[in-house]
Amino acid sequence: MARRDGSGDREPPAERRRRNPARQAESRTPPTRSSPEKGRKPERARQEHASDDDKGQAQAQHSLKAAQVARLAVRQVHELTGRQPEGVTSLERSERGWVVGVEVVESRRVPDTADILAVYEAELDDDGDLVSYRRVDRYARGRGNER
Repeated sequence: MARRDGSGDREPPAERRRRNPARQAESRTPPTRSSPEKGRKPERARQEHASDDDKGQAQAQHSLKAAQVARLAVRQVHELTGRQPEGVTSLERSERGWVVGVEVVESRRVPDTADILAVYEAELDDDGDLVSYRRVDRYARGRGNER
């Protein structure tokens, strides 16, 4: 049967399976190999090599850059508090991961110099997942260091 879509005489795979159920059953059983193919590593060697690669990738994933950690902390504090972040006020590497200070607008006022701001301290692990957060300071924007 000739087809108009340019695929020639080829039948769709679904139609072939319907016409030949025995072939379908054969295709489900995985082929066995008695010896590795030329140029291919034996299965165990491939697995060992893959695990070395996985370890390297895992270490690379755990070594987040400071800017990435800051963005993650800002996003997570925003999601948890629902308040608009102003920026990152501190960033510190700790034994357990990272500690990031995120300044947010607690309450908008007119004029904006009267806004109430807060600093939340977010602790993230080496993967960038939030471990804990807490509000550590709250103050009026126009007050500066008068707290």
